[in-house]
Amino acid sequence: IFFFFFCSCRINTAAYGGVGNNMALVLGIDPGSRTTGYGLISVRGNKLTYVDCGCIRTEGRELPHRLKIIFEGISGLVSLQKPEQVAIEDVFMGRNAASALKLGQARGAAMTACLHHDLPVSEYSAKQIKQAVVGSGGAEKGQVQHMVKALLKSSDTIAEDAADALAVAICHANTQASLIKLAGAKSFSRKRLR
Repeated sequence: IFFFFFCSCRINTAAYGGVGNNMALVLGIDPGSRTTGYGLISVRGNKLTYVDCGCIRTEGRELPHRLKIIFEGISGLVSLQKPEQVAIEDVFMGRNAASALKLGQARGAAMTACLHHDLPVSEYSAKQIKQAVVGSGGAEKGQVQHMVKALLKSSDTIAEDAADALAVAICHANTQASLIKLAGAKSFSRKRLR
């Protein structure tokens, strides 16, 4: 039933060897009370591969119903795609407190759907995401979209919210790779000191 609300673009996972083979499938989420973007990438070493992206649209409904649609949409996506890790954009506090509250509620619905499936959820600020994808925390949305397509080698047209979600997933993959390298470097340096 939830698929009615998705606008999605997909590839066949068999084309990149299936989900397995020491690959992590990462779900990125760009929450919104009217449109929630999602993006799935596979990560093998430092290679990122585009898997799926789209939007869950909830326009024209009361907020409680929109939150239900977000929860069911993300929950269904997780059941279908089976990601191992989830990353979500943190709430940006602008001048409109009411909008920030609605965004926080949408974000909570998406996070709860992931936690319901026992998935670890990592959170990243918009500045961290832009820094990881573009190299500048003050990058414009168009720059982020361009770099997402370049990094994932995609020539498809990607909706803005879906591109933002893919950027969240890329940020998570880059952050995890950096932490693993850092842990290896610390381990190595400790061994050398002994």
